Amino acid sequence: MMMNPEIENATSRYEFTVIVPIFNEEEGMLCLEQRLADYLPIAALKTCVLLVNDGSTDRSLSLIREICCRHKDFYYISLARNTGLSGALKAGIDVVGSPWLGYIDADLQTLPEDFNLLLSDCRDYEMVMGIRAHRKDTAFKKLQSRIANSFRRMMTHDDAVDTNCPLKVLRTDCARRIPFFKGMHRFLPALVQLQEGRVKQIPVRHFPRVAGESKYHLRNRLVGPLVDCFAYRWMRSRYIRYRVAEDNLNETAGQ
Repeated sequence: MMMNPEIENATSRYEFTVIVPIFNEEEGMLCLEQRLADYLPIAALKTCVLLVNDGSTDRSLSLIREICCRHKDFYYISLARNTGLSGALKAGIDVVGSPWLGYIDADLQTLPEDFNLLLSDCRDYEMVMGIRAHRKDTAFKKLQSRIANSFRRMMTHDDAVDTNCPLKVLRTDCARRIPFFKGMHRFLPALVQLQEGRVKQIPVRHFPRVAGESKYHLRNRLVGPLVDCFAYRWMRSRYIRYRVAEDNLNETAGQ
């Protein structure tokens, strides 16, 4: 099994870690637990779950602790305050020790089983991402997403059809090199491509939200992403790329 030399913790014993950012999702936690527990035995790689409590103010953290006590392949970290989706995702990436990691939303509008579709190509690409087929959202929500995706593609040229699909697989070493900023989760394909990484897109299933409330509204679905596109363009123009062509770091001193 490939190991990540940078991190050694419980997740280092696995090939794939599913990161699940959680903010005030107590209503759906038991369903989330069941879906993830059902997936682990059929996962394409040896898999664990990392629940990231993003400063929840409801009973989410208590439920997370109980879930991790019931399942040996479930782990968690809890952030001191709410940081937003990008912050929670970064916190998860920073502690993962498996060679591959995935991301899924706690609302289960996508299903863990579809990770296997993405994992079939994980060795050939730095990132494999889902495209929500037959989206089960309102017409207004779909329109907002279409506008935001179109503007983002124009600004980034990442060719990503559905960058907000909450089902993605990345090589952990690639994910750790991504420059993080607020709203980063919308630019994962473009940020991977900045590293000359390869990205593949695969259709996955999509379902209506059955519990809890969406954390997104018109402002953070349209206005924020449009502003973030300009921040990404500024960063891209100053991004440093390099490859080490030669070194003697592994030679014995004095020889």
